[in-house]
Amino acid sequence: MDALAEPPHVEAPREHKYWPEILKGLKEIYDPEIPVNIYELGLIYAVILKDDEETGVTDAEVKMTLTSPGCPVAQEMPGWVQGAILPIEGIGEVDVEIIWEPTWNPSMMAETAKMQLNMFM
Repeated sequence: MDALAEPPHVEAPREHKYWPEILKGLKEIYDPEIPVNIYELGLIYAVILKDDEETGVTDAEVKMTLTSPGCPVAQEMPGWVQGAILPIEGIGEVDVEIIWEPTWNPSMMAETAKMQLNMFM
């Protein structure tokens, strides 16, 4: 994985077998106001995967934020995230929770996102 494309504070199950597919799905979702995917933008705070050994299904919990409480796609964004993860073979339920703490700020972006937006911090 490209270290520059990794946001500094995301909690992710990088060793889990489904992580590469989940990451691919998250990177296909873009904030409509900022031309950067939501993962590199730093909007994903945590992805928690829970394996059910009896059923062989893995449930996913995603904790994310938005760039601002007034985000025009606040109602749609959780559905977009669910839609990116649910089709993965072996994934069961996907719960997406919007959280506001910590408050998102540009320092949470991956270096690639900062470069894409010409933000050098």
